[in-house]
Amino acid sequence: MQKQIHQWIRLHREEGTSFLQNMVRIPTTQGNEKEAQVLIADKLREMRLDVDVWEPDGETLEAHPYFCSPRNRFTGSPNVVGVLKGSGGGRSILLNGHMDVVPEGNPEQWDDDPFSGKVVDGKLFGRGATDMKGGIASLLLAVGAVQGTGIKLKGDLIIQSVIEEESGGVGTLAAIVKGYQADAALIPEPTNLRIFPKQQGSMWFRIEVKGRSAHGGTRYEGVSAIEKSIAVMQHIQELEKKRNARISDPLYAHNPIPIPINIGVIQGGNWPSSVPDTVKLEGRMGVAPDEKLEEAKEEMVRWLVGLKEKDLWFEEHPPVVEWFGARWVPGNVDPGHELMRVLMQQYREVRQEEPTIEASPWGTDGGLLTQLGETPCIVFGPGITQVAHYPNEHIVMEDVFEAAEMIALTVIHWCGCDGMEA
Repeated sequence: MQKQIHQWIRLHREEGTSFLQNMVRIPTTQGNEKEAQVLIADKLREMRLDVDVWEPDGETLEAHPYFCSPRNRFTGSPNVVGVLKGSGGGRSILLNGHMDVVPEGNPEQWDDDPFSGKVVDGKLFGRGATDMKGGIASLLLAVGAVQGTGIKLKGDLIIQSVIEEESGGVGTLAAIVKGYQADAALIPEPTNLRIFPKQQGSMWFRIEVKGRSAHGGTRYEGVSAIEKSIAVMQHIQELEKKRNARISDPLYAHNPIPIPINIGVIQGGNWPSSVPDTVKLEGRMGVAPDEKLEEAKEEMVRWLVGLKEKDLWFEEHPPVVEWFGARWVPGNVDPGHELMRVLMQQYREVRQEEPTIEASPWGTDGGLLTQLGETPCIVFGPGITQVAHYPNEHIVMEDVFEAAEMIALTVIHWCGCDGMEA
């Protein structure tokens, strides 16, 4: 069976590369996913899957506690789901990938068109090649290999191409609300073929730091919100150290800061000759795989209250924290889960080496699937995070094909094989 899967993928490498190029050449930034999703839907129909295409109902989803999106209308942004029904008696699996990509940034920082899809020395270039259209290509090749070799599965296979992962997971939320669920799930985010049973969560925050304005010539009569914001940031750095000191999970052994707190935006002051009275800090707070988002929020709020013990200014002018924008639910699957065992074994068969098991340093839709969808999710895929969201983003095509082979074999062993078609 492994030889047949390997041979099928080898024979369809050119086709897989071409399809990935077509995906990358469509700039699927937020609100512009439709053309690529039609491409996916047509491909799934070609593979004889039952296909469901729909635009999420933003007005309904907006009331859901897990809803997170800068918009509530998704016209032109459909989800695509394909279902391959099994013969019965096997376990079901859900394969999930996101079609949306982050903006390309300054084109001058790219060596070529940011959406070229150009292949050079075995690497395919373009925004989204690694995050995560290369992973979607692996899924399609894996399902194609199962279909193309005539293998009949016992359990159902569900493959999803969703929107809005980059801003919090509305596409996957919509699929969960619609009833898509399985015994386990796999998301081929760019892990460099490492296996992540646990994923960090994260959420965005905004803190308003208050000062007192005065003329710059008599600045000693005012209180600089910029200077006070430095104290706030230093205090937050202490919280980061405290939170990370609690983490002893060996899956984070090679990560110097498992759950960072990053300040990404500072805005303050409006006139060079005035003492600034307000500064706004915006950042991202990492959340541990076994931690609830609300627990992390409460710890941040309690910690900021402690500022008054260091500076009496904060007793009457406490910094105000607001949670806004994107958030990603943490995911936590027991490393001893049966899907882990199956995937690890197929990795060994294909690569003839031991897989690397770690915890994800970033958020994915895996937390939503695990916590809300009751579908334990593992993250494993081609591509490396060090090029995702960067200029000259690219993916090594050999990794795409290897991932496809491992995923195909994992699907077969997980769902069970009911023979082969004549």
